[in-house]
Amino acid sequence: MSARRQRAEAFGRWAEYFAMLVLFLKGYRLLDHRARTAAGEIDLVARRGDVLAFIEVKARASLDEARQALSFHQTRRLTRAATIWRSGRPCLHHLAMRYDLVLVAPWQWPRHERAAWEPEERIARDLL
Repeated sequence: MSARRQRAEAFGRWAEYFAMLVLFLKGYRLLDHRARTAAGEIDLVARRGDVLAFIEVKARASLDEARQALSFHQTRRLTRAATIWRSGRPCLHHLAMRYDLVLVAPWQWPRHERAAWEPEERIARDLL
């Protein structure tokens, strides 16, 4: 692994831990970190009240760059991964699912975007 890639990996790990701290301070309870499923990895899974939040953490040089780094392909993969993760935990099926994004940039407080995207199935169902 190149030195540049190692620095990027370390920055990403730091961003995830910083995001966990921010979410904890907002009253979220972390249920999983770097959850692996057949569809891919989920950065953070947290619960607050009756909401189960699947959280993607994006770290870039600026918050705007971090927001732009989330692609449609990633949201589809994360939605599938969240469905798989929750299917193995029947005790959580009563909770509403939400897909959040935490944006992290150096020397700035992270931005937590609740309901950053909707699953495409729900959008299609609402259009009918």
